[in-house]
Amino acid sequence: MSFIVAIDGPAGSGKGTVTKLVAEKLNFITIDTGAMYRSAALEAVRKNIAPDDNEGLKKMMDNISIELKKVDNVQKVYLNGEDVTKEIRTPLIDENSSKYSAIPYIREKITPIQRKMGENGNVIMEGRDIGTVVFPDADVKIFLDASDEEIANRRYKQDLERGMNVTYEQVLEDIKLRNKNDSNRAVAPLKKAEDAIYIDSTNLTIDEVVDKVIEIIENKMKEKNI
Repeated sequence: MSFIVAIDGPAGSGKGTVTKLVAEKLNFITIDTGAMYRSAALEAVRKNIAPDDNEGLKKMMDNISIELKKVDNVQKVYLNGEDVTKEIRTPLIDENSSKYSAIPYIREKITPIQRKMGENGNVIMEGRDIGTVVFPDADVKIFLDASDEEIANRRYKQDLERGMNVTYEQVLEDIKLRNKNDSNRAVAPLKKAEDAIYIDSTNLTIDEVVDKVIEIIENKMKEKNI
C-alpha cells in the first residue's frame, strides 16, 4: 500500500527544498520530477536536437535512460548511466528545460516512469502536473506558490552563491517567462488541482512551510488510519 503526496507549483516556489525536508522528517521516498525533465533537456541540447525536431526527439526518448538513485544518502541523477546531477542545474539547462518539458512525446515517456516510482511505499513527489496528471488520485495535493518578486529574489541569491553573473531584473524576467510558458503549454500545464491545498510561501520561512505540509500529511494519514 502506498501513500502519495503531490506538491505542485511554479519554478522557484521552494517545492524542491520543502519536498526534500518533509521526506527526511517523515521518512518518505522523494522523486524529483524536474530532474527527469532536465535530463531530457540536457540530452537534447547535447545532441543538438531542436524542440521542433519531432523525429529526433522521438528517437532520443525511445533510447533514453533516466534514473534517480541515492548514493551516500544523496540523491543522484543518472542519464544513460552518467551522473549528471550538477550538469542539469546549469543556466543552460535552466533556459531549456521548460521548452523540452512541454513537448508531448517527452511527457508521454516520462510520466509512466514517475507513476512506477510511486507504486510502493510512502512517496512525496514535486513538479508542475503531479496532482493533475501524474497522480490525480494522490492522497494529499498541495499547490505551493509565491509572488514572482519573492521567487526571483530567492533564485537571484542562489545564482550569486553559484558564482553566476546575473542581475535581479534578469532573473525576475526569466521567472515570469518560465511561469507563463509552463502555465500556457498545451500538454500538462502548470495549474492548481481543484482539490489541492494552496500554500503561499511569500512571507513564510522554509521551516514554516515544512511544518504546514507535515501537519496536512499527518492529519490525512490519521483519517486513513495509516
